[in-house]
Amino acid sequence: MPKHVHRVGIHEAKTHLSRLLRDVENGGEVILERGGRPIARIVPAVEPTSPSDSYGMFAGQFTTADDFDADSEQLADLFGVAR
Repeated sequence: MPKHVHRVGIHEAKTHLSRLLRDVENGGEVILERGGRPIARIVPAVEPTSPSDSYGMFAGQFTTADDFDADSEQLADLFGVAR
């Protein structure tokens, strides 16, 4: 959920675009309206991440018991894997 939402008409958006974009950069959202009806939203752009960017991102944050897969029959049942 955005921090704050600005609902503005096209004229106001053109006049105050820099300020509105600064608000969007800070987590806000702008809804552009024409005749009081919403026609578009301006939200922060999210850079797509490649799989290599996220690989190992949780390294060292949790551990797994040595015997976590000791009951492989039960795991197969849980995941519907044929044995």
